[in-house]
Amino acid sequence: MIDKKQLLGYPAVLVGLALTGCGASTTTTAPTAEITTTAPTTEKVEMKNMGRGLELANMDTTVDPCTDFYQYANGGWVKNNPIPASESRWGSFNELAERNNAVLRQLLAEAASSTNAAKGTPAQLVGDFYAAGMDSVAVNKAGISPIKSELDKVAAIKTADGLVKTIADFKTKGIGGFFTMYVGQDDKVSTQYMLQATQGGLGLPDRDYYLKEDERSKNIRAEYLKHLQNMFQLLGDNTTTAQKKAQTVMRLETRLAKASKTRVELRDPQANYNKMTVQAFASQNPNLKVKQLLSGVGAEASKELIVGQPAFFKELNAMMKTVPLADWKAYAQWHLARTTAPYLSQEFVEENFNFYGKVLSGAKEMQPRWKRVLRATDQGMGEALGQLYVQKTFSPEAKQKALEMVNNLQVAFKEHVNKLDWMSGDTKKRALEKLNAFAVKIGYPDKWKDYKGLEISRDSYAANVMRASEYEFQDNISKLGKPVDRTEWFMSPPTVNAYYNPTMNEIVFPAGILQPPFFDPEADDAVNYGGMGAVIGHELTHGFDDQGAQYDFEGNLKDWWTKEDLSKFTERATAVASQYDQYTVLDNLHVNGRLTLGENIADIGGLNIAFTALQKALQKNNPGKIAGFTPEQRFFLAWAQIWRVNMRDEAQNQQILTDPHSPGKFRTNGPVSNMPQFYEAFGCQPGDEMHRADNSRIKIW
Repeated sequence: MIDKKQLLGYPAVLVGLALTGCGASTTTTAPTAEITTTAPTTEKVEMKNMGRGLELANMDTTVDPCTDFYQYANGGWVKNNPIPASESRWGSFNELAERNNAVLRQLLAEAASSTNAAKGTPAQLVGDFYAAGMDSVAVNKAGISPIKSELDKVAAIKTADGLVKTIADFKTKGIGGFFTMYVGQDDKVSTQYMLQATQGGLGLPDRDYYLKEDERSKNIRAEYLKHLQNMFQLLGDNTTTAQKKAQTVMRLETRLAKASKTRVELRDPQANYNKMTVQAFASQNPNLKVKQLLSGVGAEASKELIVGQPAFFKELNAMMKTVPLADWKAYAQWHLARTTAPYLSQEFVEENFNFYGKVLSGAKEMQPRWKRVLRATDQGMGEALGQLYVQKTFSPEAKQKALEMVNNLQVAFKEHVNKLDWMSGDTKKRALEKLNAFAVKIGYPDKWKDYKGLEISRDSYAANVMRASEYEFQDNISKLGKPVDRTEWFMSPPTVNAYYNPTMNEIVFPAGILQPPFFDPEADDAVNYGGMGAVIGHELTHGFDDQGAQYDFEGNLKDWWTKEDLSKFTERATAVASQYDQYTVLDNLHVNGRLTLGENIADIGGLNIAFTALQKALQKNNPGKIAGFTPEQRFFLAWAQIWRVNMRDEAQNQQILTDPHSPGKFRTNGPVSNMPQFYEAFGCQPGDEMHRADNSRIKIW
């Protein structure tokens, strides 16, 4: 399901985790009083009621806001906030996650110190999970034993049937490799669940890592081979055998990479919707032994499935016939080790970090153990942890204030749709029908998971992780044949992020993000609308970006556009892609305008809609200038400051290759450079770098 979610920004910046790559949500003239285009520099001005996170110290007022608004708004912060050694990036998302960490660490420590919690309660589950993870002595003493039984199963494989049985067993335990299988909504019949099979099986973050011939990619592949060899040696192989197995894994994964679609191709929901009968899939891929596989994962009752990438499975089917069994066993051993390494003894943890943390992401040292275990707790049983979290941190008043903002943004969006000069009345009617049907989730689920049957003890950290993964898989596969549960959440409450889900036609804002600098119930409206208001607008716009616009008001992949309107929309979307293609990030590495298209459309639309909503709020209460800045200026500064970030080169490289979100600088400058309201707020003129000519300025929503 995760590929169907439109995240706000830093892909699931979970508690304590800087991610992989969401993100991430009446006149238009400034007040007649003189506009201050630069902040006072002679003394520090206290910005009372502007909302935490919007501070003069974060700015670089030596820079003209019309030359580089990101640097103007964030230059001071960028200079004074080096990336901690344990992180690959550091920004506003991480700062907020750090505050959440402090709360969660206390909650988990309290739960772990108690042995009186009733079995199966949130306190027992997260307390015992955290206690087992923090017991480094026991974890190190256990060594490789937590996965010994799984390794023995792999070693015992003697036939193709035995290999398929192991694949199925791995799927149920959340162990990676081969491909991905899950139950999700049918994109074209959103009222029912359907088994889904998609490409996967790679140890590197994306197919391009295996195929690109630039020096950076070659160096990463060389380091990956070393990592593979080291892991096999930790599993007990001698140097010669480990080297041979490493080459085998690289060869198999490279074949799978060549058969995989690109990230841009994966953004086409129509091309990735290939519904067929199980019988047809089995006949097309006889070497996958589909019926045996489905029986092994508990999906034998499924009569149909949706295959995301048939060409990938065609290649995997061919490989299942021609690749020696010994090679597949080496591949299975690797993915077992890769999946479980963070939860095993220190030598596995360090080797895993040396490649995925240092080589791929640029971190200099590991996060402290408590942060890593906290993150695993959130990933393993996020709603159990979430129950404790919201009781401590999220008030009904905050939820009500957020709902009011959502309502205000929806009203503004409706106005924008009605005023569009490029869209016909028929399509406007359907767009408004979809907008009115949006479901909104704020803070935490109305119905919590009960985790019934999940066994968590203090005996084994790795075993707990695998049991939690197995619970999630079984919970997911059990959806087959049941009505769609529209109360379900796909992020935990402490997560610093937000998302739009097209098949649910819903926008979701976990409690974790409903805090400064994004949202403060006591803050100035300009700051809240520039922060959380634009975030909300971002998620609303996802329902109408190049992907979301293909889904109707009920969440079905269904064309609701007139031919002429779709052509006009596509023309504007192409212009967005072209604009972002021009941005250079690292050396000669450019933003991929097609990969980031949906997020960029959402940023541009969300900021425009939030600006309109702010103007309505100012009609009721306009405080005028604060610390020399007009409400409009504070609005744009708030937008810029939520995207402040420092990133290591390795992390930037990974973001450009894999992340559908543009880097923070361009999430700031890209949208505002298309807005006349920004020009007016800061006095930008034609010829300024932040000012785009009328014929190149983009506004879709």
